[in-house]
Amino acid sequence: MTSTQDSHSFEWRYDQLDDKNFQIHGRTLFFIIVLFSVILLITLLFLYARWIGRSSSSSSSSSAAVSDSAAISAHVQPFSRPKGLDSAVIDSLPITLHRGVSRRADEPECCICLGVFEEGEKVKVLPQCSHCYHCECVDKWLTTNSSCPICRAALLVDSPV
Repeated sequence: MTSTQDSHSFEWRYDQLDDKNFQIHGRTLFFIIVLFSVILLITLLFLYARWIGRSSSSSSSSSAAVSDSAAISAHVQPFSRPKGLDSAVIDSLPITLHRGVSRRADEPECCICLGVFEEGEKVKVLPQCSHCYHCECVDKWLTTNSSCPICRAALLVDSPV
């Protein structure tokens, strides 16, 4: 009989557990309130910092927009991405054959592809600075840029408006 009594003492049922009497007292309640307050304060400070950052950037962008409109009204164009050359201008650049000994000792290779110039290879020479490049390399470069890849010398002079 003792074994049946012992088995009843260890038998648990979930409906017997009662969470209705769960209470938080003293220091535990105080620490929960302090932790919640700190998290709320940090969140509010973060949101305030983002609001200040956005309002200052919008005011600076609005002042930049005013200065841009003033520049446009004064017939000065704002900074724009550099554009390449026309294919007719690119095709009109002089082409020479590379000789074994280059004219300048510091240009034995194309700085765009880093390939060494071979004997008798076609090389384009830029008129402003006399830098030499492989024809294919410099043609691709000049479709998106209007300057020398090494020294950035402008190949087209803009006509005054």
